[in-house]
Amino acid sequence: MKNKSWLFPFILLIAAVLYSTLFQVTTPGEGFSTIGSDTVRAEVTQIIEEGEMDMGGHTQKYQVARVNILEGQYKDIPMEIDYGKRQIRSDDYDLTLGDKVMVSISKTPENVVKAYFVDYVRTTPMLWLAIIFAAAIVIISQWKGVGALLSMAFSLYVIIGYIIPNILNGEDPLRVSIIGSIILLGVTLYLTYGWTLKTHAAVLSMIVVLILTGALSALFVFVTKLNGTGDESVMFLAQLMENSINMRGLLLGGMLIGALGVLDDLVTTQASAVFELHHANPNFGFLGLYHASMRIGQDHVAATVNTLVLAYAGSSLPMLLLFSLARGDYGYLINYAFVAEEIVRTLVGSLGLIAAVPITTAIAIFFAQRAHLLGRWEQILGPEGEGHHH
Repeated sequence: MKNKSWLFPFILLIAAVLYSTLFQVTTPGEGFSTIGSDTVRAEVTQIIEEGEMDMGGHTQKYQVARVNILEGQYKDIPMEIDYGKRQIRSDDYDLTLGDKVMVSISKTPENVVKAYFVDYVRTTPMLWLAIIFAAAIVIISQWKGVGALLSMAFSLYVIIGYIIPNILNGEDPLRVSIIGSIILLGVTLYLTYGWTLKTHAAVLSMIVVLILTGALSALFVFVTKLNGTGDESVMFLAQLMENSINMRGLLLGGMLIGALGVLDDLVTTQASAVFELHHANPNFGFLGLYHASMRIGQDHVAATVNTLVLAYAGSSLPMLLLFSLARGDYGYLINYAFVAEEIVRTLVGSLGLIAAVPITTAIAIFFAQRAHLLGRWEQILGPEGEGHHH
């Protein structure tokens, strides 16, 4: 049965990938110039000049370097770039021989080709970090770690291959985000934890909580009169889109996706707590098991909500610092759309997580207390949990 419990998740994964591939939506339009579209990699071959210069009262170091273009139309052609002459430098790293950098190449009206420094190429160290990360997961969690890595890859696939193209195609962002989130978390939970009653309870709980969180998001976005335009990127996106985009729906979808990672952790650990408590004491009644499980869940949800608040506060820290520097009144600050969006996002996400504990507890108890009645159905629905068979 153990092999079968891992067979179903992989079948589910293949089915989800096939569905996303067969019904893939084509992103409208020809696109526009953005980071990466006119940028190529190059290697620094010579430092021609370096010194210091004044940039609006700020003295900084500048460098002029010769680079060899490594790809694209101008491959193997040497060009000159400068770093620190036209822009204020935000770092203290100097160009050195052999450095890989990204440069933007453009033509002037006189047909003169010029290259401009964009940023450093960071692919190699990030690749090594990813390899170390993957190895650590597999070493510590073994086959569960392999499932977790597949889950992470599938999550990125769903977001990039399903959610984003459908939103760009004019579909309702909230509906797309809910469907994508259910597919995403459903498949990833089964890949990580196997085809068991415990995982069924977690997936069902997750679907209920997602729908509840979506409803709460829609309600409070409406009553606070938010329209999704608080982020400058959204306004920029709206100007570039050929199709009209539901910006309020985009805000709601972002709220759901933002809470997914924490929701994944919360529902699985709470379902595990219920099944372990039931396995330790099968004589627990519904209320006894519920209260014992909730004592565990209360500690977990308190820590989780604090984690979510700190994560949102951390992402908004530059904005908060800027406002404090201007000696602004925080009573007025919370009324601005870009701040109100983050507050509503945090509180609604936290409400969803709080609701996840009693909902998951009740659903998991329902499954756990009926596990011994499965009989031959265990071959289809899976065992109670890993290592628990009847």
